[in-house]
Amino acid sequence: MNIAEGTNFIANDEISIALGRGEPVVALESTVITHGLPYPANLELARDMERVIRSSGAVPGTIALLDGQIRLGLAESELTRLASEGGMRKIGARDLGFAVHNKWSGGTTVAGSIFCAHAAGIKVFATGGIGGVHRGVGADVSADLIQLSRTPIIVVCAGAKAILDLPATVEYLETHGVPVIGYRTSDFPAFYSQNSGLKLECSAESPAEIAEIALEMGSLGLKSALLVVNPPPAESALPFEEIDAVVNEAVEEAEREGISGKDVTPYLLGKVAEKTSGASIKVNLALLKNNAKLAAEISIAYRHALKSNI
Repeated sequence: MNIAEGTNFIANDEISIALGRGEPVVALESTVITHGLPYPANLELARDMERVIRSSGAVPGTIALLDGQIRLGLAESELTRLASEGGMRKIGARDLGFAVHNKWSGGTTVAGSIFCAHAAGIKVFATGGIGGVHRGVGADVSADLIQLSRTPIIVVCAGAKAILDLPATVEYLETHGVPVIGYRTSDFPAFYSQNSGLKLECSAESPAEIAEIALEMGSLGLKSALLVVNPPPAESALPFEEIDAVVNEAVEEAEREGISGKDVTPYLLGKVAEKTSGASIKVNLALLKNNAKLAAEISIAYRHALKSNI
């Protein structure tokens, strides 16, 4: 492993062996477990995502903090604790020092997870949607975007969360040198929707092509993530115009009620779920598993490409 050995970072035996052998591993975040869904739906999702990765031929590595220890790969009892225990914190990359010192337990965000995954030597990470630039006045920008700009890892997502300002988020990624590649699409996905109307310059038709691009980035010394945007499955996706109108209504309601800061995202996601009669939650679950599957395929392709280039 690349990370310094110590009692504050623990990879389970399966992950340690897989990394030592150069086998494909896919890292997973855990705020979707601690803050994304209620118990026991969150636990079932965590199990499903790990199951999808295993069935695709890779090893899943869910990242979280338990009692101040950064854990990579969780036992069933640890997943259950993460999903069911109250008081779990939301931990980003900036919080890791505090979290370890104060022995916090909680879920790691995209930013926190990709920092830990890269430190451990994992090449591929899967999530639902990245954070981004929030809608409305001000400069509320997710730390995910900054961490993506300085962490060389392949990140598979369904774009940025639809509650965000997508054009501003895409522009921010470009400004900070994060390449975005569409998986079998030339349109930036809008999380719940397959299309946003924002055109991409690059796309790839296979996991092998994505793996080769990531290797080329590494050989050039580029230090940003490769952001792979994977549209949600067609059978569950919602029309962009419909979901965009719902989000705009929710944003207006949040402003009227004085919702701000960290409370904005959960408020908006809750309102969108309410206004779509739960359809948005179904899309969210489907795209998470879809992204996990693609990430596993990319991880396997990366291993093969790396071997062939040695």
